[in-house]
Amino acid sequence: MDISKNIEQYDTENITIGVLGGHSALDVCHGAKKAGFKTLAVCMKGREKTYSQYYKTREDGRGCIDDVIMVDHFKDVVKPEVQEELRKRNTIFIHNRYFWVYCNFEEIEKDFKVPIFGTREMLKLEERDIEKNQYYLLEKAGIRIPKIFEDSEQIDRLSIVKVNEAKRGYERAFFLANNAVDYQEKSEELIKEGIIKEESLKNAVIEEYIVGAHVNCNYFYSVIDDELELMGTDTRRQTNLDGLLRLPAPEQIELLKYTRPSLIETGHYAVTTKESILEKIFDIGEKFVKLTQKELTPGMIGPFALQGAVSTENGKEEIVIFDVSMRIPGSPGTRFTPYTGYLWGQSLSYGERTAIEIRDAIDQNRLPEILT
Repeated sequence: MDISKNIEQYDTENITIGVLGGHSALDVCHGAKKAGFKTLAVCMKGREKTYSQYYKTREDGRGCIDDVIMVDHFKDVVKPEVQEELRKRNTIFIHNRYFWVYCNFEEIEKDFKVPIFGTREMLKLEERDIEKNQYYLLEKAGIRIPKIFEDSEQIDRLSIVKVNEAKRGYERAFFLANNAVDYQEKSEELIKEGIIKEESLKNAVIEEYIVGAHVNCNYFYSVIDDELELMGTDTRRQTNLDGLLRLPAPEQIELLKYTRPSLIETGHYAVTTKESILEKIFDIGEKFVKLTQKELTPGMIGPFALQGAVSTENGKEEIVIFDVSMRIPGSPGTRFTPYTGYLWGQSLSYGERTAIEIRDAIDQNRLPEILT
């Protein structure tokens, strides 16, 4: 979508940073306020108090949400009247996971006429059932991914099966399988329990299970500076898996008789990496950015994450990536790792770094280069 005309009509001295009310909205708005921008959250009725009450901007300067637009459903953000309100406020929208889970990809790409910071056409590539998706990009960039099995008959090692949930189609159910028989038994049980649907298995991804230390590499590619930055490293907290793993082995075995492990993401926590693998982290990030610039127009802009594990094979540490976030990751804790401080002299959140990029683009009259 060509939004250049919309940008030309904006008052760049009076920009509002807008987000959908969830995921990383507070992080974005906090950083935007520090850079002097107005902020706005589009909130769903019944889930708005975090933004309309608890973190609403106060007269004494506290809070970070200046304005709220209420909608019945998150997908209503694409309605013409909502878009009109956003454009009236000179809104630059920061897309997050909520934006793409609750809204239709095609509507966002073709009908959402509000400028987005980042590349709107890339978000659908997070999905695994489309052509030239994240696996395609990772492999072509020369970044190692787990071995992918085309069907259950090929499973010859411990593998993880990623299949959409029956109730929440945007979330994935996971189960482990050692071979085709194990796969069949476990998938049939999950179907019987109503956790997954049989038709969803047709689009499931079966990949080698990587034994290693999980780490999310969170980046920011600055179009203005033409430089890749490491914002921080973190890992996930998942329910009920985390609670299960805290129990002694006998209690785990007993609990598994009537409770199935689930990997629903409920938060993140900051981790650090050895300096000896920082160059590898930058290397895969730079490879990914360069590949997107070749394959897509305009390529990566701003925040993204390569999520995987550091494994040790034959005495050599190697980063294996099994997931990509092509927008701002959901962890506000990245600022509590030291990597932005090493570069900037102080730790920066994703919200702060995004606001700096937008401010620099405005000052240098380069706003169209970072918006789509």
